[in-house]
Amino acid sequence: MVRDNRTYTSDELAKMLDTNPVLVRRTMAALRDQGYVRSERGHGGGWQLSCDLEKVSLLDIYLAIDKPTMFSIGASERGSDCQIEKIVNESISEALDEAENLILKRFGEVRLAMLNSELDKLEPKASLKKHKH
Repeated sequence: MVRDNRTYTSDELAKMLDTNPVLVRRTMAALRDQGYVRSERGHGGGWQLSCDLEKVSLLDIYLAIDKPTMFSIGASERGSDCQIEKIVNESISEALDEAENLILKRFGEVRLAMLNSELDKLEPKASLKKHKH
């Protein structure tokens, strides 16, 4: 969005991200609530960046969108009486917690400006319209 410096509709963003416009609106509303984007209603309206990319990290974004589930795998929550299953589940849970903590630490280190700079190296004149994801 920073590359074209214009307003994007939820439909445009959904098409680029290959997702549903309702999901885009929900996500963007959460980002708006934190001041990362702003929205304009009516004809010509939509979403636009409103933050300093140097100040916003991936962790900020993750927290703004209400900390979605990081892993879709995990230990069974069935409450089995099997001691082996309990030990395995505890080990899996510990490993996933450690992995999540490492990812969140890294998210905190990555600023949006860094991602934009990486894209500049690959495609100096890249436009959001050219990217499906």
